[in-house]
Amino acid sequence: MSPRTLRTNPNVDGPAVVQEALGLILPRVADASRRRFLSRTLTLGGVAMLAGCSITDDSHVEAALVSISRFNDRVQGWLFDPTRLAPTYPETMITRPFPFNAYYGEDEVREVNSDAWRLAITGLVTDRHRWSLAELRTLPQAAQVTRHICVEGWSAIGKWGGVPFGELLRRVGADLTAKYVDFRCVDDYHTSIDMATALHPQTILALDWDGAPLPAKYGYPVKLRMPTKLGYKNPKHIHTVVVTNTYPGGYWEDQGYNWFGGS
Repeated sequence: MSPRTLRTNPNVDGPAVVQEALGLILPRVADASRRRFLSRTLTLGGVAMLAGCSITDDSHVEAALVSISRFNDRVQGWLFDPTRLAPTYPETMITRPFPFNAYYGEDEVREVNSDAWRLAITGLVTDRHRWSLAELRTLPQAAQVTRHICVEGWSAIGKWGGVPFGELLRRVGADLTAKYVDFRCVDDYHTSIDMATALHPQTILALDWDGAPLPAKYGYPVKLRMPTKLGYKNPKHIHTVVVTNTYPGGYWEDQGYNWFGGS
C-alpha cells in the first residue's frame, strides 16, 4: 500500500459527492428504515473522511469531520453481520503470484527470527502466556481461499491457513465483551478491529500461505487474515495483541482512513 497524502480540496462539489456516495452505500442496506436513517445522517464530512481527504484547513471543522468518521464506523458496525461469511473460491482461482502489499517496498521486508519470536496477548485477558510459533501450530487449524480487497482498487485471491482467532481469544480468557483488539507488528505497522470481527468464523491468525509457512513478504511468522475487511486491516508480522476498551487507532486510520474498514 503506497502512502496516501491528505490533501486540501476547497472545490469539492458537496451535493454531487453525497449523491454518489448514497448511490453506492444505500442499495447495500436491505432494511428500508436503515436506508432512511443513513440518508438523513450521511454528510459531506463523513464521505470526505471515508476517502481520507481533508476538505478544509480549519482545525475546528477537521475535528468535526473526525467525529463524523467515528459515527460512520459505528454505522458500519451496526450493519455488520457476524455470522455472514465472505465468498470462498476453488484453489484454481488463486492469484499467482500474489501481490506484495505494504507501506514500504518489498526490498524492505522484515526478517523475523522465529526461534526468538513470541506472540504476546495482553490487556483484558487472563492468560498472558507468550506463544511460540510451534505452540500456535498445536492449536486447531483452519484454511480458506478468499479474496483480499485493497483500498487502492485491486483484489487478489489467496489461500491462507492458521488458527481461528476467536479460538485463540477464548483460550487466553479474553474479555469477549471488550470493544477493540489491537495489533502491533515487527515492521512498526499497527491496526485494530472490533470484537465482532475478531470472533468472526473466517478471521484467522494465519501461519501458512498456499499450504506452506508464510513467506516473509506475506507476513511471517503470523498475520491476521480477515476476508470481511479491506487489506489495510490485515496486519503482518504481528508480535503483540491487546484486548482493550480504549480506542487504539491504526497506522492508516490515524491518517484519515476509515477505522471499521469493512470490505
